[in-house]
Amino acid sequence: MDTQDAEAARRWLADQGVRPVPGGWADDRRPGVLLTANDVAHAWTGDVFAEDTDAAAQVRLAFGLLDLLDEYWVACEIRLAHGGPDGPLPADALWDGYRRRLEADEEAEAVTYSLWVDWFEDRATSATAFAEVLGNDIGRIVAEPSEPRLRRARLVLESSGPVPWPAKAPAYRTAARLPALHPSLFHALRAGYHDAYGDLDPAAALTLLTTLSLPPDTRHLAQLRHVLTTGHRNHRDSPQAWDAAGDIRLPGDRGADRKGGCSKG
Repeated sequence: MDTQDAEAARRWLADQGVRPVPGGWADDRRPGVLLTANDVAHAWTGDVFAEDTDAAAQVRLAFGLLDLLDEYWVACEIRLAHGGPDGPLPADALWDGYRRRLEADEEAEAVTYSLWVDWFEDRATSATAFAEVLGNDIGRIVAEPSEPRLRRARLVLESSGPVPWPAKAPAYRTAARLPALHPSLFHALRAGYHDAYGDLDPAAALTLLTTLSLPPDTRHLAQLRHVLTTGHRNHRDSPQAWDAAGDIRLPGDRGADRKGGCSKG
């Protein structure tokens, strides 16, 4: 969370007559009605992009609402504004907003979900989004790791299953030089195979997998090695391949957690 951005968003909502109250939010236009954070996100986020200010300030205000409300819909409105008639949004403000929240101590579920289902699943934006939040500076992260940078790298890797293999493979290979990122790389490779929109090259993914330092009893390691060795690209194309490797259920598979994204209705 960026406290300054969140406070600016709180003041902006107050100017609209919306304020926090015990148990939720109140709107001066609807006295006696208790609103949820999700209600506020749906009702007010779109108005941020109609503010009479520059686009970068609008983006910062929208991210402040995301910090304040912690609702995925705010991230969805940012994505929609980027692709809308007044888009694209200023790249510096947009991607700096994502990077800073990926590096923050607080849980970033709305941010990572947005990256996963909206930016990374859309082939028109996936390569650019991945480069901006990780690919462009993975070399610096590996050479000069810090806890915030490693947190960002882990979160992005674990959400990157849908990113096209050519766009993410160089960053994966660089990340493999840092053992602290090996568990997240394994998660990324597994997601590339299992996500509904996952993408990988079996031979190249297998080569990368063999370089990772993982406990031999890592769950699904044997299954992933098997399907890659036999040349399978994705579970959707050969659902029997994983079963043949001896595991028929995947608790924790992100594909099971997908609830839809704003770009797909």
